Amino acid sequence: MGMLPFRQVDVFSSEPWRGNALAVIHDADRLSDAEMADVARWTNLSETAFLCAPTDAAADYRVRIWTTSGELPFAGHPTLGSAHAWLEAGGRPQGEHVVQQCGAGLVTVRRTPRLGFAAPPLRRSGEVDAALRDRVVRALGVDPADVDAMAWVDNGPGWVGVDLGSARAVLAMAPDVASFTDLKVCLVGRWDSGTARELGADVEVRAFYASGQDFGEDPVTGSANAGLAQWLIGTGALPESYVARQGSAIGRDGRVWVEARGDAVWVSGDTVTRIEGSITL
Repeated sequence: MGMLPFRQVDVFSSEPWRGNALAVIHDADRLSDAEMADVARWTNLSETAFLCAPTDAAADYRVRIWTTSGELPFAGHPTLGSAHAWLEAGGRPQGEHVVQQCGAGLVTVRRTPRLGFAAPPLRRSGEVDAALRDRVVRALGVDPADVDAMAWVDNGPGWVGVDLGSARAVLAMAPDVASFTDLKVCLVGRWDSGTARELGADVEVRAFYASGQDFGEDPVTGSANAGLAQWLIGTGALPESYVARQGSAIGRDGRVWVEARGDAVWVSGDTVTRIEGSITL
């Protein structure tokens, strides 16, 4: 296969090493599924994106998004990081916005004031059943009375959203790793007005995922923030415009700008290339 252009993009932060890293492989059309899976396992990042030619005439490019354990139909930070890499490599959108093709369909990405995607429709929404709610509460290690609300916010990865009310409760939460098994849970809580001004963030978000023996906390998660926003803006529990902080519990300091405009919820963040070169395959 030889060498292909490669970028590693820091997403959701303008400060070095504080966002979520994404590996992007350009011109990846000829790679097989097995080769993509191998590369994703080797980069050992939360996601690796493979840029390909679109198969839909309305799209500017197509992206395949892989974790270390498999392919995702959609994910947020790979959407912004892929759009950033495609534009930086000289990509020119057909219209005002970039249109990305992925497993979830077409996703619109606006370029100003920073890159932001229009959240795709939730694949699964609404209340979770009692058995799953009990599993989630047990895995989070919280008292059931401490959960303000819980709902499916699944736009592809499989997130269950949990509103813990306060940002400090989100940061204090210590998950029971053994209980997570196959759960993917994202948490949100609000900062008081004074702390919000100091941090430049209105809410705190954390996201946990498990698959088999693997468990992790995602540094900054576009899909989780999108799902939480669609759910909680929709119920009036969050305002139509706010900034989320994520990653502070694991040494990151990401910022996610959320805005509901018309029928769309936009999720935006800073994107910066930190490594550029080629990868030998």
